[in-house]
Amino acid sequence: MIRHIFISLFVLLATASLFAQVKILDPQSYKHYIDTFNANDDELYKGSIPNSASWQFLSDRIPFFDCPDTTIEKIYYFRWWTYRKHIKKTGSGGYVVTEFLPNVPWAGAENTISCAAAHHIYEGRWLNDNQIISDYSKFWFTGGGAPRSYSFWAADAIYNYYLVHPDTALLKTLYTYLRNNLSGWETDRWDASQKLFWQIDDRDGMESSISGALADGGKGYRATINSCMYGEAAAIARIARIVGKGEAEQTFYSNKAEMLKQQINTQLWDQTAGFYKVIPMNGKNQFSPARELHGYTPWYFNIPPDGYADAWLQLKDPAGFYAPYGPTTAEQRAAGFQISYSGHECQWNGPSWPYATSITLTGLANLLNNYSSSPLSASDYFDILQIYAKSHSLQKDDGTIVPWIDENINPFTGDWISRTRLKVWNNGTWDTGKGGVERGKDYNHSTFCDLIITGLIGVRPQEGNLLTINPLVPQDTWDYFCLDNLPYKSHKLSVLYDKDGSRYGKGQGFKVFVDGVLKAEKPAVQKIVINLEGDITNTSSLDAPVVNISTGQGFIHASFEGKFSVRLFSVTGQIIHEDTADSCYSQQVKQGTYILVIQNKAYKVRW
Repeated sequence: MIRHIFISLFVLLATASLFAQVKILDPQSYKHYIDTFNANDDELYKGSIPNSASWQFLSDRIPFFDCPDTTIEKIYYFRWWTYRKHIKKTGSGGYVVTEFLPNVPWAGAENTISCAAAHHIYEGRWLNDNQIISDYSKFWFTGGGAPRSYSFWAADAIYNYYLVHPDTALLKTLYTYLRNNLSGWETDRWDASQKLFWQIDDRDGMESSISGALADGGKGYRATINSCMYGEAAAIARIARIVGKGEAEQTFYSNKAEMLKQQINTQLWDQTAGFYKVIPMNGKNQFSPARELHGYTPWYFNIPPDGYADAWLQLKDPAGFYAPYGPTTAEQRAAGFQISYSGHECQWNGPSWPYATSITLTGLANLLNNYSSSPLSASDYFDILQIYAKSHSLQKDDGTIVPWIDENINPFTGDWISRTRLKVWNNGTWDTGKGGVERGKDYNHSTFCDLIITGLIGVRPQEGNLLTINPLVPQDTWDYFCLDNLPYKSHKLSVLYDKDGSRYGKGQGFKVFVDGVLKAEKPAVQKIVINLEGDITNTSSLDAPVVNISTGQGFIHASFEGKFSVRLFSVTGQIIHEDTADSCYSQQVKQGTYILVIQNKAYKVRW
């Protein structure tokens, strides 16, 4: 006798564990990238996660990405593969992320350098792993790190990590340290007479720059450090609210941020050039004559007003920053622009630097998402991203071309300048004082995967349950793409577009899934806003059927009108059975609780 029971029907409010194993992309389809990287690699510096363990580590942790552009897809996996090399287990049992693989003389504890630490956090937040970046964030303030050795927007980066992995306990642990860190910057670098921060170009990680050459020691009032400190104050104000500090404390830091924003937009904006510029500290109180790529840094933090957007025209101007392997770090029309193979090996007076390209593309994505108008479009973002991906290349001595990431690039030839110079630096070979053999190989000084996720695919982290997804893939450029297994607030996201429905078997169009359940869909790629915890929206073409469910004699039974996809899960997220059923579905089960997903609706079933 079949025993009918009350079944609770509900729109799925899933946790990550519930549908963690529901994947659209098969990880094994991308394993060949890791195998090839390993086979072609001269593993000079084995770290905590060697090549032999790379696939196991990555397959468990990274979001998977599929697209028709083979270069972008390959470099996406290459950058996760190289990032993994820099994850270091410390003697105390925690994790840090390094910039160089070999130990370099100018690094601090655990071979860490704060210069690109924010890039490390922005990139690493997309790992399906809560410990690595949490440990790394704490290291800078409680584990022997030196967070003010270089310009480092620590609070901003940690807050943006929180938007993906909402770890309030981490924010509570670090809140006082972040406040003290900002106070330390104010003590070290704040000029009360100008109401601006100053920095040395080298401490911005940008040595031998055009503007730095105009003042002793490279000192100047720079949009870089000031934007970073705006980011710090704004983030601390938000963190203060999250951890329960009073309104007065929140306002104190938001006022700091607003004051600095006004100073950046008035004092560091050259109205004649239409660009943010450096004021060298040489007593002249004049702007540097050259536009430099770091003038886009304010957009990274959403500082500029709408009226400054024409500055972005310089990014696509061949007399400005545009180049075959660019963008260049200084405008090419500037008198001080040069691509030099003499002097310091790391110059910022022309060569392309992935560090700066990452900031620029993040700023451009912000412009296209957060501002009312822009002289550039998604096509321009896509163009610069393709150039950046193409630059990840090296021809080895035997003629083999392999993916590569290093320090600075000749923007016209794609040559890695510092590598070319350092390999013959000391009597025709590498110099240990400069970091030794292949110091720049697999250099971890920039982002790439974060640009794919937040820019190209358009997942825009924010507080609350709403999430905006606004891809910058130009219309009619790709027939398909998919970003899968993306962690976000204890959920797993899948974002896909399938022009004819043949690639992923989920139907035609642009779709967003949360924990394996369709949340939104559109016929074409466009901006979508979803509610993570609310009803499924925009699913008119996939209306859920009226379902009658019963259990008995060791079976779950469901009947409905029509033909629908059916998936049965354990409550731990393991898929038990998957089928396409016409009118009815039955599956033998053991006694317990299950999740039955019919089309786009989930039902909790107990037997």
